[in-house]
Amino acid sequence: MHIHACGAGDLDELAVLRTQLWPDSSVAEHRADVGEQYDGSTSASAFLARDEHGAAVGFGEVTLRHDYVNGCDTSPVAFLEGLFVITTHRRRGVARALCAAVEAWGRGHGCTELGSDALLGNVNAQEMHAALGFEERERVVCYRKMM
Repeated sequence: MHIHACGAGDLDELAVLRTQLWPDSSVAEHRADVGEQYDGSTSASAFLARDEHGAAVGFGEVTLRHDYVNGCDTSPVAFLEGLFVITTHRRRGVARALCAAVEAWGRGHGCTELGSDALLGNVNAQEMHAALGFEERERVVCYRKMM
């Protein structure tokens, strides 16, 4: 397995993987998003995991957040926006390796904390966070009122 920062030539594969994590958007919509987010700025990065044949099997995305991040005490915070590994490669250390790359990126940008979140009902994501060494800090219920 090989982990590397996404470059311009990786964005189509990243968009396909993102569709598996966030299926409410199309591959084309994800491709447009990653083209805007990973334009060479230092405020966001994505990492791909490739298997021994070079196939993309997972990704991790991180942003640099200067606003308040729930559960964190410092600023800026590296924030794990998404972490996904295809089913056939889970429980093989891929997510851990992607998280390590994200952490290194965060440390390189002066961060001492890595924030993340998971939906209340997504028990698999919560278990993955615990397995990767995240500490649950708080739970939030979000509301809205149409006006």
